[in-house]
Amino acid sequence: MPSKPKPLVLIVEDEAELANVIAEHLEAAGMQTQICNRCALAMRFLKNNFANIILLDLTLPDQNGFAFMEDLKCEDINIPTIFLTGNDSEISKVKGLELGADDYVTKPFSAPELVARIHAVLRRAEVANDFNVTKNVKLTDSPFTFNTASINPTTMEISFTDGEIVAIGRKEIGILSYLHDNPQTIITRKNLIHSVWGIHADIRSRSLDQYIVKIRDLFKRKDVPLENLKTIHGIGYQYEPLEAAEAPLAD
Repeated sequence: MPSKPKPLVLIVEDEAELANVIAEHLEAAGMQTQICNRCALAMRFLKNNFANIILLDLTLPDQNGFAFMEDLKCEDINIPTIFLTGNDSEISKVKGLELGADDYVTKPFSAPELVARIHAVLRRAEVANDFNVTKNVKLTDSPFTFNTASINPTTMEISFTDGEIVAIGRKEIGILSYLHDNPQTIITRKNLIHSVWGIHADIRSRSLDQYIVKIRDLFKRKDVPLENLKTIHGIGYQYEPLEAAEAPLAD
């Protein structure tokens, strides 16, 4: 049986000695680490690499940790985060948790405690992701209609008006859901990939196009061709719901 991959911990800490000590303890506990001593460097790393969790100092030379968390949200980078700081004020702790941090650990701290807290956050994140069909769809989401067909994320099935029910893949559900939620909008291939697979996904436009072809073929087989799903050459796609396409023009 292949061994479970080691989680990558991004340590955003400007005190070099402390960062190195933390890294040593985490690596001894079976984790991988990456140290960034500036928020800008951490942002650059996260835009190009995946991390399982962030250990984030509150006071850094180029930006405070609260502002960095807000910037991550703006970039649609959602990674479990633990604040690791000397600021033990209750106001600061509450603000960090309200911003979406998963934990708030104050210095000084013991290595075993930090490792235990990291494992606890990673377990919670893993359980939360169990409900994800794709990045933009959860198993608990309600069914939605797409060109007279009903898509059910819970059962991962698509029901047609003739009564036939067909199993459908995760990515197809994610694509249909995103098109459904963004009608009459030109959607770039990059935006669609990031919305369904995630911002760090290594998916090429050609792969996305192949999923679109599979979706078109399924609807065409049921005599519901997706003529209202337009390919915008060189850009992406545009979906116009049937009710909008069939609406009479105003006098």
